[in-house]
Amino acid sequence: MPEQPMSEKERWETRFRAPDFIFGKEPNAFLKAQAARLPARGSALSEADGEGRNGVWLAEQGLDVLTIDYSPAALAKAQALAAERGVKLRTEVTDVFAWHWPANTFDVIAAIFIFASPAERPAFFANLKGALKPGGLLLVQGYRPEQLKYRTGGPPNAERMYTRAILQEGFGDMAELDIREHDSTISEGTAHVGMSALIDLVARK
Repeated sequence: MPEQPMSEKERWETRFRAPDFIFGKEPNAFLKAQAARLPARGSALSEADGEGRNGVWLAEQGLDVLTIDYSPAALAKAQALAAERGVKLRTEVTDVFAWHWPANTFDVIAAIFIFASPAERPAFFANLKGALKPGGLLLVQGYRPEQLKYRTGGPPNAERMYTRAILQEGFGDMAELDIREHDSTISEGTAHVGMSALIDLVARK
């Protein structure tokens, strides 16, 4: 009987079982650059945050943080990193595309390098907006299709990447919206290293 191909969830769980932090322990550079926009206190959601580098950083800024990911191995590392940094981090094992999203709950949502298929994207974007409190801050970074020429991270197909048009269509109803496209060198552990075709979104509900 032929061996069944590994599911996406199994593939990530296997990667995250490695002893090192594959994306490093430091927060995403785009997220860190938004520090001045964060509230002094409040609730934050860090989505598909893997080993917790972004959620832990948000907790260090004084926020009550929930980090969600579908890899138990990754979230065990996230809790270890939170303990190492002396902060508390709530974690939940779940698939962001199947999660029961609470309405009007978070002051900040960080969605860094989450790759939704075209079919998943409308509901995902609607859930991001719906889970924010009025006035809440949404921070998104992803790859543009041009990332395929760099191959320094991200999925192997362009359909799961973002364009300005996709983000404008999805978030054009936000009270504030700023989208920035750029090619920049990133260094995040061993998994995201080198020149990358990025797109950043900063929005308020």
